[in-house]
Amino acid sequence: MDDLRVAPGPGAPRGLRVPAGELVEQFSRASGPGGQSVNTADSRVQLSLDLGTTTALSEAQRELVIDRLSGRLSGTVLTISASAHRSQRLNRTAARQRLAAVLRDAVAPTVIRRPTRPTSGSRRRRLEGKRLRSETKRDRRRPGPE
Repeated sequence: MDDLRVAPGPGAPRGLRVPAGELVEQFSRASGPGGQSVNTADSRVQLSLDLGTTTALSEAQRELVIDRLSGRLSGTVLTISASAHRSQRLNRTAARQRLAAVLRDAVAPTVIRRPTRPTSGSRRRRLEGKRLRSETKRDRRRPGPE
């Protein structure tokens, strides 16, 4: 198994490289196609990484990632499962890609939305839509006594 490479992005301009020795893979029987334990293989993959001890992250990145992923962690261990494919090899690849995506998103800084005002065109279109909707509803009313 090779090292896990995380593509460069915000928060990790040179990307990340998780050594293969820090990744723990476990295989088990996946549910789904294959019958009642006949000719089945252990195709489900659980890929685990201990974020508290990994050398792939700096201290600042480690604190940020552990804080952001706290709901998904067991202690400081992040576990990703993949069982979408019947092939163990494809599930291993899917789990590694998913782990890389989770780490890339967790390291990226949060983007603060700068509040803006609606443009005059968008205000005009909104009011025009409200006027048309009001006319449609008014036309549905029962005619008055006049």
